[in-house]
Amino acid sequence: MATMESLIGLVNRIQRACTVLGDHGGEGSLWEALPSVAVVGGQSSGKSSVLESIVGRDFLPRGSGIVTRRPLVLQLHKTESGSEYAEFLHAPRRKYPDFAAVRKEIADETDRITGKSKQISNVPIHLSIYSPHVVNLTLIDLPGLTKVAVEGQPESIVRDIEEMVRSYVEKPNCIILAISPANQDIATSDAIKLAREVDPSGERTFGVVTKLDLMDKGTNALDVLEGRSYRLQHPWVGIVNRSQADINKNVDMIAARRKEQEYFANSPDYGHLAHKMGSEYLAKLLSKHLESAIRARIPSIVALINKTIDELEAELDRLGRPIGVDGGAQLYTILEMCRAFDRIFKEHLDGGRPGGDRIYGVFDNQLPAALKKLPFDRHLSLHNVRKVISEADGYQPHLIAPEQGYRRLIDSSLGYFKGPAEASVDAVHFVLKELVRKSIGETEELKRFPTLQSDIAAAANEALERFRDDSRKTVLRLVEMESAYLTVDFFRKLSHEPDKGSNPGSTPNTPAPDRYGDHHLRKIGSNVSAYVGMVCDTLKNTIPKAVVHCQVREAKRSLLNYFYAQVGGREKKQLSAMLDEDPSLMEKRNAIAKRLELYKHARGEIDSVGWK
Repeated sequence: MATMESLIGLVNRIQRACTVLGDHGGEGSLWEALPSVAVVGGQSSGKSSVLESIVGRDFLPRGSGIVTRRPLVLQLHKTESGSEYAEFLHAPRRKYPDFAAVRKEIADETDRITGKSKQISNVPIHLSIYSPHVVNLTLIDLPGLTKVAVEGQPESIVRDIEEMVRSYVEKPNCIILAISPANQDIATSDAIKLAREVDPSGERTFGVVTKLDLMDKGTNALDVLEGRSYRLQHPWVGIVNRSQADINKNVDMIAARRKEQEYFANSPDYGHLAHKMGSEYLAKLLSKHLESAIRARIPSIVALINKTIDELEAELDRLGRPIGVDGGAQLYTILEMCRAFDRIFKEHLDGGRPGGDRIYGVFDNQLPAALKKLPFDRHLSLHNVRKVISEADGYQPHLIAPEQGYRRLIDSSLGYFKGPAEASVDAVHFVLKELVRKSIGETEELKRFPTLQSDIAAAANEALERFRDDSRKTVLRLVEMESAYLTVDFFRKLSHEPDKGSNPGSTPNTPAPDRYGDHHLRKIGSNVSAYVGMVCDTLKNTIPKAVVHCQVREAKRSLLNYFYAQVGGREKKQLSAMLDEDPSLMEKRNAIAKRLELYKHARGEIDSVGWK
């Protein structure tokens, strides 16, 4: 089972980690989940004297007006050795055995944040004191509550201080040490008034009455100390501060403690309460209660830590982990993101994601529709066939068949296929470019790096242009191949088919009496149309094959190959430029990484203490 010292020390270490990483509280924060003791009192209530009595040392700045202008997280560590010293979190590895130097450093560190003005700041100063004369305890000293602003202070100072103090004491895990002077009506005490508002049941409030020795003769504070004036769940504790004369004479604090004990032991008013009075008793009472509060809260603290770690890890995964600074790590990161993009792009093509079906739509709808719209009816009209045939014969008419006329008609007809062929190439190119754009947008890893997104898009589109050029050349070559070598068997079969319009006795090879008669020309146009139809059916199948081979397959296989070769030869500076993140994103990730570090550190601290 954890001891009181180990549990309070555990919270001390976690609070220090919170301070280092800038977690000073806020909804859902680890600091807010930790039990703490906040010291609250009005100006001149004796708050500083109480703290110094608990520590047994003069170490707090003194003066008129608002002296405490930043929260002071005071962590007391009981030591077995006789040496005493202090340490500040903002000055690591430096020990302060001289407590006058501690006082000066508190004042100087306050000025570093607030300037020489009378402004206040909610950024805490973290002070640890190691001494055999203290108990393990953590106290948060807050600026004294005030009712009016003095010269040099902003008009809002009264409200600003109250809001700062309230932000601490309204937390359900905050133990309130409410300090009130005995020579003031408890009903008008600033500390009790605020404590009543945030803790009406008094469960979290410890009342302290100071300056008992300064009360008018014949009066005492028994009604308060015995809980009749204002009842709390915990006993009131009376304190006798050092007199101003003792302070001026630098009376030893240990001697002052003894003097305080003698006062209560010999007091006719408070003698029966002497064992429950004084700064030493108060320190032990608070330490015991703090240990109990910590023990009760640890399970919920652990649950909060684990939940927050999971949430922060998930958020970091979503934003992306930090990139290594060396060139090898940067190159690896770039290649990994390229592969992630490439995988998504292939999923679009292969059907794992939508978009690839649009390529099939080009072949199944767009290409056939374009082929149907070709002007063959006009091109193979009777008028145009006569024109082509007569021009092909030249000055000497053909003898048997208009060989040159056929070839010219076929060649000019096949030329029309180039348009739909190129249009198919361009349509698939457009689809592929759109899929590149979508794939980049869907690659989560790339969202952090706008420059790398642009570089990958440029490289991919450049590759698609090359594939389009190859595909265009290939489909045009298919059309040209059809023109370069005609399928002779097609016409030989035609020559053996009977001519439905000829005389039954005539032979198939016998030309019509009129070489340029309408029937003969229509027959030629019909034959050419049939041949062009056969070629059209062939191209309807071969153009998609060529386009897929030259564009789609190459895009799947080698879209970023040229980019990989370029990146591999780049210097570290060039790689860093490609990985330039959005500054706001980097700032957000760094903040999350720091919080994650804090919570993991806290979990490690808790695991190191056998608290169950």
